Amino acid sequence: MNNIPAELLYTDSHEWLADNGDGTVTIGITHHAQELLGDIVFVEAPDVGRSLDAGEEYTVIESVKAASDSYAPIAGEIIAFNDSLEDSPEMVNEDPYIEGWIVKLKLAEDADLGMLLSAQAYSDVINNED
Repeated sequence: MNNIPAELLYTDSHEWLADNGDGTVTIGITHHAQELLGDIVFVEAPDVGRSLDAGEEYTVIESVKAASDSYAPIAGEIIAFNDSLEDSPEMVNEDPYIEGWIVKLKLAEDADLGMLLSAQAYSDVINNED
């Protein structure tokens, strides 16, 4: 499971989620997603304070190949955007799991982390795409 951190949760649309343990989560796109996109040149800043439903589009990530929507893996309110991406969107390519995070959410009361994929299940999704 190369480049799939075991401590994170995933979606089949290639987003990852880190449970911060305080009712918030950090979200980004996976290593696999950034490889598919190629060199990322722009990450649209979503509106901080916006409430999202699970599966709702919250940002657009543009690369030299294409523009791609990114979807909230879980319901919550956007409480932070990684402002560093405005000047250095390539951080998503260089380190998608640490420096290249995109947003932080305050979880909605009915948010269910149990519906997300484990690292092994996400690895199976990727392997079945080939």
